[in-house]
Amino acid sequence: MENLMTNKVGIVTGAGDGIGRASALAFAKAGATVVVSDISEEGGNETIRLIKEQGGTAQFIKCNVAEEEDVKNLVNETVEQFGRLDWAHNNAGIGAPTAPVTEIKTEQWQRAIDVTLTGTFLCLKYEIPAMLESGGGAIVNTASTGGLVGTPGLSPYISAKHGVNGLTKSAALEFGKQNIRINSICPGMTRTSAVETWSKNAEEQAKAFEAGIPMGRMGVPNEQANAAVWLCSEQSSFITGVNLPVDGGETAE
Repeated sequence: MENLMTNKVGIVTGAGDGIGRASALAFAKAGATVVVSDISEEGGNETIRLIKEQGGTAQFIKCNVAEEEDVKNLVNETVEQFGRLDWAHNNAGIGAPTAPVTEIKTEQWQRAIDVTLTGTFLCLKYEIPAMLESGGGAIVNTASTGGLVGTPGLSPYISAKHGVNGLTKSAALEFGKQNIRINSICPGMTRTSAVETWSKNAEEQAKAFEAGIPMGRMGVPNEQANAAVWLCSEQSSFITGVNLPVDGGETAE
């Protein structure tokens, strides 16, 4: 993966932990200049520290992707400081409480849509014009296997991730002839810090879930990150509009 993104400038949202942090580190290792974005300054700055520790170039810009002015500022600052925008990994998103659709509070539904779906829309809205100014680019959105299939009790999350996948396809069709490629990754269960905590607290349930994955294990954040880097690199130059499962075969049926 080294040198795949040399001299390229890009953004990772939700980069303060988990898949986003792994992505930021992977892009930096591949030679990119990385703008690390997160709502958490503490998490974002720790990601910056880790990137610089491995010899990479990065800067933190705080951003709540549900706020349009924050997203506009994120993209504008990136271009002002580094002169261009070549790629982006729109990773920021949130979960939602587990409950039947009849018991979900409207504000819980709206929060999931605002951050995960509208946040991705806002990123695309401002990233694409900046990339057009640079002659093109590549974008990866983080969806989920939950954006490919239904899951009882998770209607806000599932709906938002299905929306991300649909948005990815539509935007890819709109800008393919202008040298903008847009894809999504659809992570299966991945061992982020939150999943590790769940696995410890619900050990038997976690083991049963893991046993049901065709590859016999959960993924790790770096596997999702590597997929994002590849989709933004020239190695995938004829791929756009794809919702790529990175799930150990979980959705292969």
